[in-house]
Amino acid sequence: MKKRALQLLIGMSCLALFAGTAAAHCEIPCGIYDDQARITMLLEHITTIEKSMNQIKAIEKEKDHHANQLVRWVMNKEQHANELQEIVTRYFMTQRIKLETKMYEKKLGLLHQMLVYAMKCKQTTDLNHTAKLKSVVKEFEQLYFAK
Repeated sequence: MKKRALQLLIGMSCLALFAGTAAAHCEIPCGIYDDQARITMLLEHITTIEKSMNQIKAIEKEKDHHANQLVRWVMNKEQHANELQEIVTRYFMTQRIKLETKMYEKKLGLLHQMLVYAMKCKQTTDLNHTAKLKSVVKEFEQLYFAK
């Protein structure tokens, strides 16, 4: 009986953990959109990825570095790249960029570039990828909000 209760508690904890982090925005659609806030979030994720890369490089240079700190920064970089990809795909690509939207192909291309550069950020600590990612987000922002 105690074993079953423990299994149930662990299962519910996992469900709560994943349910809270799975969605970037609802897909009902709810009609509540804050596009500028999402752009700000993208840029914040890039800044965090960049800081993580710098921390990883600094730790790797230390003679006696702590592996757990290195792993934590790598995981942080990965998490923020994933969250950026989540906003790009589940918010902009599926909800905000419509087929009949002006400059659809250009916007879609920029969103795809964001996904690719986020992937490259996961694979390396090359700050050129974060610089390119930031540049693409800024280009998308200008195009997206153009009158």
